[in-house]
Amino acid sequence: MSARTAEHEFENYPDLAARGLAGSVIWATDESFAERENLINDHEPAFDPELFGNKGKVYDGWETRRRRGAEIGRDDAAIVRLGVPGHIRGVIVDTSWFTGNFPPAFAVLGTAIDEYLPAEEIAALPEEAWFELVGRTEARGDARHAVAVDPGSAAGSRRVTHVKLVMIPDGGIARLRVHGVPAPDPRFLGGTVDLAAIENGGRVVECSNMFYSSPNQMLSLGRSRNMGGGWENARRRDEGNDHVTIALAGAGVPEFIEVDTSYFVFNAPGEVAISGWAESGGERGPVVALVGRRPVLPDTRHRFAVAEAARDAEITHLRIDVFPDGGLARLRVHGRLTGAALAELRARWDS
Repeated sequence: MSARTAEHEFENYPDLAARGLAGSVIWATDESFAERENLINDHEPAFDPELFGNKGKVYDGWETRRRRGAEIGRDDAAIVRLGVPGHIRGVIVDTSWFTGNFPPAFAVLGTAIDEYLPAEEIAALPEEAWFELVGRTEARGDARHAVAVDPGSAAGSRRVTHVKLVMIPDGGIARLRVHGVPAPDPRFLGGTVDLAAIENGGRVVECSNMFYSSPNQMLSLGRSRNMGGGWENARRRDEGNDHVTIALAGAGVPEFIEVDTSYFVFNAPGEVAISGWAESGGERGPVVALVGRRPVLPDTRHRFAVAEAARDAEITHLRIDVFPDGGLARLRVHGRLTGAALAELRARWDS
């Protein structure tokens, strides 16, 4: 929710598309004049009348090109992955500062997708995979359009993970806010702690490359606010891959692991794999595969359940491999400390 006072009741619900909640604009038909990512910027739209770039007037919003020829009759669209899934109670489509270039109308659609699908696959979903949250609505220039969604309607009662903003037919929109009731995945709601967090005692003990930034940032408090707030390595030109090893706060049993590539849009890893082991007296025990090698998406907060075969594995160290290279904003290892580890931490506290 913005700093301004809520003008409509639904604005008292959180903005589920907010960048601070890991929302991301994953796809757009066109962004010739202004980037799609501006749609979910936290700050209010700004305007500098003297600011021009190579593409023309610079706008703090999403702006598409003027349609010509065979493109006439088609609508532009952008897809936003919500940071937190939920039931939508209202949307705000803000055309601030767009006066001679705003769209005549807009619509907002929703869908629920639980897999980590590439943006192109989501964009290629058939029309029936989407349902109407806000039907075609006439738009005005330099205006804040607030449209409520009835909680008792079919749209208001369905869980949403992605929304599609349809701009009819083209033009510019400054902001999109998607207010609603969060519907978190219950699989990840348990009595766990982040075993890798610096504040809990986790620390990086080995890193293949930290050319741009330290991997310790992955274990920091809160969410990264830009690409500089995570771990980024150099571009790898050989056949190997980059990796980081972390000593956990204590011996523990991981339940799920969060791999966050937020803000790494063109330099996220292609794949990751996560393994762990227990060390005692300088001796390393067997390595177990916690998360098998799998693709990851750019600018996405992924949550992976630990592999079934490793569900009860007690580990003290964890290694994440990124293939072949690429940056991570955050790494969270949610699990339970063993009784012995908790007793050791209590003794450290009391000493």
